[in-house]
Amino acid sequence: MNSKRLLLSLALALLVSGLCTWMVGRRMKASATQHTPIARYVSPSHALEPGAVVKREDTDLIEWPGSAPVEGAFLRVEDLLGREVLFPLAKGQPILDRDLSAPGSGTGLASKIPDGMRAVALRSDEIVGVAGFLIPGSHLDVLVTYRPAGAAEPMTATVLENAVVIAAGHQLEPDPQGKISDVTVVTLLLTAEQSQRAVLASNQGSIHFVLRNGGDAGRAASAPALLSQLAAQPVAAAPAAPRTAVRATAAPAPVRHEIETVLAGGSGSGGQ
Repeated sequence: MNSKRLLLSLALALLVSGLCTWMVGRRMKASATQHTPIARYVSPSHALEPGAVVKREDTDLIEWPGSAPVEGAFLRVEDLLGREVLFPLAKGQPILDRDLSAPGSGTGLASKIPDGMRAVALRSDEIVGVAGFLIPGSHLDVLVTYRPAGAAEPMTATVLENAVVIAAGHQLEPDPQGKISDVTVVTLLLTAEQSQRAVLASNQGSIHFVLRNGGDAGRAASAPALLSQLAAQPVAAAPAAPRTAVRATAAPAPVRHEIETVLAGGSGSGGQ
């Protein structure tokens, strides 16, 4: 009888202990959930490509831990409707302000100009330039050939380095099939100071584009090239023609003539 009573007491104690553990765990989980706020950010409902204008059906709200806020993300769909997508956006990620054009800028070229930057169009000679090989996103240097006032000779100077092409002709995006447009006018994304240099250079002489590797961000502080420097390198002299040996020819031996004179009463001979 005592053993049965002991077993019953142990079973009751285990039941009470398990119940207490379950209640404490549930209360701790509820407390943790209560102190971890959840944010709801605007996200694409499907993948969005550059140039797309955000519509309500293109958006969705996703939950995000409030303890890890996302800077620049949107909490309201109304704040990004009508803005143009600048970079590819994947479904399920918060849309950031930097991913979209500026509010009120509309679509087209103006929407692709970041704050503080300018878009400047320059024209180059289609024969000596590389304009026909430029696409949006290309990196290039801009050179100008001109004759300064009072200078005795023309010069070529580098005006801009590592400028980014934002448009080639009327093309704002690279061709999906990799085709290259034959254009002579490109639009560069420049700072305000660079814009002044570009416009001044275009009014002084001939503009030339020099294509560079997109990963090459180096700067080359080279001095302007002068016309006289083109002939600064010595030109190798043409090799002399080989001399032909002339064999001396012996002078011909003098010819000896004999004249015979016949006289009356005798004859005689003489040499000459």
